[in-house]
Amino acid sequence: MATSEKQAIVVGIDDSEHSMYALEWTLDHFFAPLVSNPPFKLFIVHAKPTAAASIGLAGPGAADVWPYVDADLKKIAARVVDKAKELCLAKSVHDAVVEVVEGDARNVLCEAVEKHHASVLAVGSHGYGAIKRAFLGSVSDYCAHHAHCSVMIVKRPKTKH
Repeated sequence: MATSEKQAIVVGIDDSEHSMYALEWTLDHFFAPLVSNPPFKLFIVHAKPTAAASIGLAGPGAADVWPYVDADLKKIAARVVDKAKELCLAKSVHDAVVEVVEGDARNVLCEAVEKHHASVLAVGSHGYGAIKRAFLGSVSDYCAHHAHCSVMIVKRPKTKH
């Protein structure tokens, strides 16, 4: 790799506080201390689920609902992207590339790693227990096993009551 070429970090985001915390943590630890010339290029990727995946594939009237579900998913994606851009600007990171890619987050993030030749993939941890993870699947677990780079799973500190 040429010395002038920056390594890439991909941060996976969704509409959860956990993923925004992961983005904020990444900005604080990889970009903010080195604002003048960070050694990384930042790619922020939001995986927008398909309408079909969100409502299921079958059932009478499902096709009638798809446009409404898709419109809601687009609104959520726009809100997530706006929040990520605001966070970057607040941390003085102006050259982040924000992408919305339709598909399952596991595949979208692993493909983004390949596309951008990322050295690091950062994802938030939802903190699911074993049972929820078994039913819902874990994006971070999948990426840790399938992404062709180091995967950093950022966990929010437990709040004190």
